[in-house]
Amino acid sequence: MNRRNLLKASMALAAYSALPASGLYAARALAAAADGEIEHFDFKTLQDLAKQMAGKAYVSTKQNLPPTLANMTPQQFNAIKYDAGHSLWNDVKGQLDVHFFHVGAGFKTPVRMYSVDPASQEAREVHFRPELFNYETSRIDQSQLKGDLGFAGFKLFKAPEIAINDILSFLGASYFRAIDSNKQYGLSARGLAIDTYAHKPEEFPDFTKFWFEKPTKDATRFVVYALLDSPSATGAYRFDIDCQADRVVMDIDAHINARADIEQMGIATMTSMFSCGTHERRMCDTLHPEIHDSDRLAMWRGNGEWICRPLNNPAKLQFNAFADKDPKGFGLVQTDHDFKTYQDTVDWYHRRPSLWCEPTTAWGEGSIDLMELPTTGETLDNIVAFWNPKVPIKAGMSMNYGYKLYWSPLPPVSTPLAQVHATRSGMGGFIEGWAPGEHYPDVWARRFAVDFNGGGIDRLPEGSGIEPVVTVSNGKVQDFNVLVLPDIKGFRVTFDWYPTSDSVDPVEMRMFIKTGDRTLSETWLYQYFPPAPDKRKYT
Repeated sequence: MNRRNLLKASMALAAYSALPASGLYAARALAAAADGEIEHFDFKTLQDLAKQMAGKAYVSTKQNLPPTLANMTPQQFNAIKYDAGHSLWNDVKGQLDVHFFHVGAGFKTPVRMYSVDPASQEAREVHFRPELFNYETSRIDQSQLKGDLGFAGFKLFKAPEIAINDILSFLGASYFRAIDSNKQYGLSARGLAIDTYAHKPEEFPDFTKFWFEKPTKDATRFVVYALLDSPSATGAYRFDIDCQADRVVMDIDAHINARADIEQMGIATMTSMFSCGTHERRMCDTLHPEIHDSDRLAMWRGNGEWICRPLNNPAKLQFNAFADKDPKGFGLVQTDHDFKTYQDTVDWYHRRPSLWCEPTTAWGEGSIDLMELPTTGETLDNIVAFWNPKVPIKAGMSMNYGYKLYWSPLPPVSTPLAQVHATRSGMGGFIEGWAPGEHYPDVWARRFAVDFNGGGIDRLPEGSGIEPVVTVSNGKVQDFNVLVLPDIKGFRVTFDWYPTSDSVDPVEMRMFIKTGDRTLSETWLYQYFPPAPDKRKYT
């Protein structure tokens, strides 16, 4: 389940110097990094190939690497630098360029790379060769690097920081990620997830081949095609990537074929980390007030309802499915970009991007699924969200999903209603201002505070009554208060939850605010885990 380790190798990418080219071979490489035989390529051919492969038995392409690569540390992996002088589009001298990741450590599946001329639809493979990399500080025995080992993935650069700071990377299985104007990697996406929560080992499909359309000199759009392969599925993907100044937008056309019956299939899969936040303090015994790459799952349902589901770091694995039909969008969002919230000078959580998915085809019935794993810190990606189609996936089926992914500080769309600003939780059963440390309440309770702002609620006519509408799956709620919060131009709703039985089942909470018959806010969903009866006391 340690998805974060799969991506660690690409996290230390920083500025580096290119090695000077020398000799006739280097001159040829500078002119064209792609040195394979010419072959035809178009997206329809790739779709046909993926479908044909789904009708045949799966054959793993994972290779036995030479010991110097198989046994190297993550530090050694990061020390291997691609030579910018051999970049894929070095001859273009344009706005975009591509470098490749070396195989090694945990990246043992060779990925084949091809350069495509979009006018002629001719493709040439870029073959692995040691001359493409700088091994100077890696302590790698280059004498063991024999044959075409392939690559592990790639990273894209955009002017004016060509060859200095990458803006997106594809590395490991079908994982990929991008940055926004804050120039900080955060959560990841995946081409496909299989059996993430199906009571059997999760399957991680691989992108095994990529085809890159050669851009014009001034282009800021990047088109790449990918072949996906796994024991249960194959896929043909087209990524039309718009590298804007403040965000990266990926328009994805995914054609998926089932090799075998699939119990659970994740479309537009997102993977993130939530250790602690305003409402979950169990793992926050550090100098950092909050630690997370994302703080909520946001959903814009097919019926138009907006949902805010704060993320949790539960004591044990939790899985929730939110049924929907033709969703308008969903995403894992980092809403707070204030350094004071995190006080982190290493991982810079206030710079982490949000990831929003906008379907561009009708997805039909299904559910937005959320899995939350317990984590003791920030080294484990413990949050997974994806679309799971309702129709059973049977061997031989082919499916097409179109969607856009927005990597940006906040999603490109938002509700016109008030939004959830923050969620807080603590001991209840007492009047605010009273000192519970000296006189504990007689009855155990849990207090929740949900802040709302935006949507014009700060401009409501004087005397407008704000009513919270709350439902819970068990227990009871009482002691409601609605407080004006001038600092956020909004309101805080507080209430206490009291158990009515000894049950320790998760409590599903739902709330929105209204005035009269007018709904004022999006819907707040929360999952609370009550303590065992013998722990329901104050000390």
